[in-house]
Amino acid sequence: MTDRVDRLVAAGRALRSAAPHQLPEALRRVLRAHYAAEEVEFLLADYGLTVLLPVPPAPDGSEPVPVRGSAPGRAFGSRQPYVEEPAAGRVRAHLPVTVRGDRLGVLSLTLPARSRESLTELAELAELLGHEVVVAQRDTDLYVRARRKDRLTLAAEMQWQLLPARSCAGEEYALGAQLEPAYAVFGDNFDWAASADRLMVYVTNGMGEGIEAALLTTLGINALRNARRAGVPIEDQAALADQALHAHYRGEAHLSVLLVDIELSTGRMRIVDAGSPRLLLLRDRVLSLVDLDAQLPLGMFEETDYMAQELTLLPGDRLVFVSDGVHGVAAPGGETYGERALARAVGNASLLPAADVPAAVLRELTGHRGRPEPDDDALVVCLDWFGKRPVRPGGRPARTGPHSTAPAHRRAGGDDGEADEDQE
Repeated sequence: MTDRVDRLVAAGRALRSAAPHQLPEALRRVLRAHYAAEEVEFLLADYGLTVLLPVPPAPDGSEPVPVRGSAPGRAFGSRQPYVEEPAAGRVRAHLPVTVRGDRLGVLSLTLPARSRESLTELAELAELLGHEVVVAQRDTDLYVRARRKDRLTLAAEMQWQLLPARSCAGEEYALGAQLEPAYAVFGDNFDWAASADRLMVYVTNGMGEGIEAALLTTLGINALRNARRAGVPIEDQAALADQALHAHYRGEAHLSVLLVDIELSTGRMRIVDAGSPRLLLLRDRVLSLVDLDAQLPLGMFEETDYMAQELTLLPGDRLVFVSDGVHGVAAPGGETYGERALARAVGNASLLPAADVPAAVLRELTGHRGRPEPDDDALVVCLDWFGKRPVRPGGRPARTGPHSTAPAHRRAGGDDGEADEDQE
């Protein structure tokens, strides 16, 4: 036990003392010295969540590792270590690099077979690396550059800098989101923030294209954040952001937004529907469109008043938010994606964890569209609600009722880079 703690302390010290761009090399030295590791490789997921790319970038231009159908991709998707045995006396371990539920990439290394007993410890090291990378990104471009298999447009650069993590999780919920086209998105956006008692989620769709759409969304998101951080209710957040947008654009541009405020202790949800993003509820294996009172998008008119509606979530519920670039997409024959195809896509993803659902739905959307490149931004956000479990005397959560374990849609199967174990 003492040796394990000493090794983790040494690793943490080495990472914290390393220059921001030298984290991978600092960790390699620790792994070689304390674990006899060989062929250490740090891989980051690209913006499209399709491939894993080496950090620093490979000088020989070697092929990226696909997320689907590869051993590192399996660790990335499942958030669990995955071990191969390439030769006698050696194992190849792939360890997920995550930060508070957000998947960044994979740490792959070759170890003596006897080091299998250190996998839990090494998984902690991989998580420690993830936390240090998030901090280091403030001072270096190494990690954001390494995530790019293609060049981002300027509008996409602005949007990705504006976004939070692509997934996060708490005791009561799990969230995942994805934007397409990942390297050329311009107007769609998502945002969320959690506190001790609340979770707020925003899904936006800015009008226009390119830089103008990105600028509109940037102003709108920052106006919403400013109002949220002032502690005002979501209907007032919408009103204040509406005023900020109208003051700048004078009604010539507007932002569609769906605002959700969830009380973590009860699942009570307050919703403001101000535009085109739609909300679907999967409850007891039945998917339905949440019927909301459509209100004006932000910025259309001066001093618009907004009203919030209420809905109470039940443990096991899944919410799926989609932009009009999803539900309005037309097939080559002219048929829109619509509710039926969307229901089929969400149903097909019912066994996946929230973090994997958006990419799965967007893959089916690409098949419906009949071509890889969309005409409009497409955004999917998935929220799984587990609820707050009662606490037994002694401080441990009680396991009561049918929701004492993970709901069915959190369990996943398959070896192609998606979750294959119950993550609860």
